[in-house]
Amino acid sequence: MEQNQRGEWARLRRPRSDWSAVRLLSSSSVIHQSGSVRVLLHVPCQLTVFCMMTTLDQTKELFRRADAVCFDVDSTVIKEEGIDELAKFCGVGDTVREMTRKAMGGSVTFKKALTDRLSTIRCSREQVNKLITDHPPQLTPGIRELVERLHELNIKVFLVSGGFRCIVEHVAAQLNIPLQHVYANRLKFYFNGEYAGFDETQPTAESGGKGKVISMLKEQHGFKTVVMIGDGATDLEACPPASAFIGFGGNVVRPQVKERCSWFVTSFGELLKELEKI
Repeated sequence: MEQNQRGEWARLRRPRSDWSAVRLLSSSSVIHQSGSVRVLLHVPCQLTVFCMMTTLDQTKELFRRADAVCFDVDSTVIKEEGIDELAKFCGVGDTVREMTRKAMGGSVTFKKALTDRLSTIRCSREQVNKLITDHPPQLTPGIRELVERLHELNIKVFLVSGGFRCIVEHVAAQLNIPLQHVYANRLKFYFNGEYAGFDETQPTAESGGKGKVISMLKEQHGFKTVVMIGDGATDLEACPPASAFIGFGGNVVRPQVKERCSWFVTSFGELLKELEKI
């Protein structure tokens, strides 16, 4: 077992494709069994343990028989990072882009990164509306066809994003995804339209929030198999409770994500091809 300098990670020496990250909220013990050998690990509070995850073939099978597929939005469903585009529009693009890079790599908590970036941008309601009108989000090639095929197979599609609902709803409308299938953060404004913060009660406003959404979807809809697809650290950490995770690198490759997932794709065509086997 190893820890980095900040004491945040514990790693068991196994091939990287065999392990996924699970955050422990309190002191605990983990039993790992391989054949007839069982190892009891005493894990201190707030360490992350890499537990057994699905293989490549298992992940593909889970994707083919999924009850629901949850997509990240920024740099996955759309080409851009919405918050970076908003920052650029408000004149602080370079500063916020670097903050986003660090957030996607998992080096800071999501809520802190979101708070810091929005405090730097301080966008008005008028600026947000003008951004959507003048620079609408650009869909990643192949996503429209993939979502259409999932709908044809009666696989439910959800957008689960750490971005802003006002932008994600626009994306959902282009893909014929019901607005009740959208989970994202809400910006708040004062009566005069000035920035007033964001709704911190939304599950997507914090690290682990996407996993909370997936747990809720399983409970509410009775889904047994839910697959998460995305490019960032907050997408990876949603598995579990997601049954499987598919890393997406069609717009940007996050090395931390690519190394930790069993199936990493760079185009949605790869996922469409897998669905042809159904």
